Amino acid sequence: MNDGKFVIKVPASSANLGPGFDSIGVALNLYLSLEVEKSEKWECYSTTEELKDLPSDEQHFICQIALQTAAKYGKELQPCKITVESEIPLARGLGSSASAIIAGIELADYVGELGLTKKEKLLLSTEIEGHPDNVGASLYGGLVIGSYEQGEVDVVSISDISFEMVAIIPKESLLTKDSRGVLPIEFSYKNTIRASSIANVLVGALLSNNWEMAGKMMEKDIFHQPYRKPLIPFYDEAANFAKSEGAFGVALSGAGPTVLCFCEKGKGKSLEQSIKSAYPNMTAKLLSIDYTGSSVFKLNNCIVN
Repeated sequence: MNDGKFVIKVPASSANLGPGFDSIGVALNLYLSLEVEKSEKWECYSTTEELKDLPSDEQHFICQIALQTAAKYGKELQPCKITVESEIPLARGLGSSASAIIAGIELADYVGELGLTKKEKLLLSTEIEGHPDNVGASLYGGLVIGSYEQGEVDVVSISDISFEMVAIIPKESLLTKDSRGVLPIEFSYKNTIRASSIANVLVGALLSNNWEMAGKMMEKDIFHQPYRKPLIPFYDEAANFAKSEGAFGVALSGAGPTVLCFCEKGKGKSLEQSIKSAYPNMTAKLLSIDYTGSSVFKLNNCIVN
């Protein structure tokens, strides 16, 4: 590991976009940032309110991921002092755990000089997360479409796409395991064909900038949203309101409870203001696509990874 402080920056993400269940993700311009320097022991600090109660030693989740990753390659990591800051709310469906996993892998790669490729980082993170949508988006940036089967992960990363989003973030959190608990254990052959065809059309609509069609497909999802919406009482009302104010589509962000309202570029600011006025008890946040993905750089802004 080189001397001097370095920074790891990882974007948030939103998964599914409706019917792209566990396979489509988009990187968002909210960030998890780590400022790292050598130390005699592992230390983790944060001034971010939500992160203050997390472990301050190597039991911190990011350190655990880093140590596990290094061990996989037979390396022992030099302990580090890490300042962790995050704009990504926890347990709100905005990929906070995925960004932490990517941060841990980037930390192991840089400190342990592992020389990992992006594809190797993707496979490591997907093995931990179980699917490539959030981790793929946080790693590559842009819109990511991925598949994870029998220990192999394939992703397509798309950066020449542009839309804005307004996230409606409630105060209440919703753990992914609780949100997964309401999903059916199996799906009929007929429903599987129907659901996958809707997801296929969503991808085609997004890639051809057919926003109206994309929004229609988001609503037609039968993989997960019909089962999860009852956990989010404000969903239908908020979705109808957002569409009346210019959103072309609305979808649960990951497992929820955040609701993501999609609009054409340039329309996000007015949509954000409308939602803020209508839902003062929630946070409305204008978001755009992050195209960079995770990055590691010295404090003089020289990108090293």
